[in-house]
Amino acid sequence: MVVGKKVVVLDYGSGNLRSAERALARVGADVTVTSDFDAALDADGLVVPGVGAFEACMAGLRSVRGERIIGRRLSGGRPVLGICVGMQILFARGVEHGVETEGCAEWPGTVERLEAPVLPHMGWNTVKAPGDSVLFAGLDAATRFYFVHSYGVREWELHAGEGFAEPLVTWAEHGVPFVAAVENGPLKATQFHPEKSGDAGAVLLKNWLGTL
Repeated sequence: MVVGKKVVVLDYGSGNLRSAERALARVGADVTVTSDFDAALDADGLVVPGVGAFEACMAGLRSVRGERIIGRRLSGGRPVLGICVGMQILFARGVEHGVETEGCAEWPGTVERLEAPVLPHMGWNTVKAPGDSVLFAGLDAATRFYFVHSYGVREWELHAGEGFAEPLVTWAEHGVPFVAAVENGPLKATQFHPEKSGDAGAVLLKNWLGTL
């Protein structure tokens, strides 16, 4: 039963805060939008949204000690969900207009411009999820999610090693293949916007709440 799980949507000056709040409330979460350090640490689940430039998002995140919140939650096995640029900043670095910015480095890898005839990539796309995905449970291969971005992770660099299993990586394609979602223990993320993806997004968010 997911009803009543306490979820904080981290307010660091970037992201579709209200749409994320409404989408999570719709599937039964008890949602608070805040930048409060302790509230973000103590919640059952933390959602890190993000829109705009990687560099600006990292600056905003650091202004509320968000990278420390994420790190401390994960060190205790406490769930975090990144959305759009909120997913991108979990990687080691972002490169935009020749400017390289350090990310949270929870995963190795680089966020870079997609190679496609039309950018931004805006609209509904299918994804290719692993069969044992928790986030995409109950959703078939024809399901579409809403994307809006020009940058993404084109190479996945973290592979299984001693003591940990390989994360589950979901892919999509716009000009080139890119990472559409990651499931890595308590840390999960989507490049698309589940809060703007209608019923499909609601299923995914409910699946995530079920992990809390």
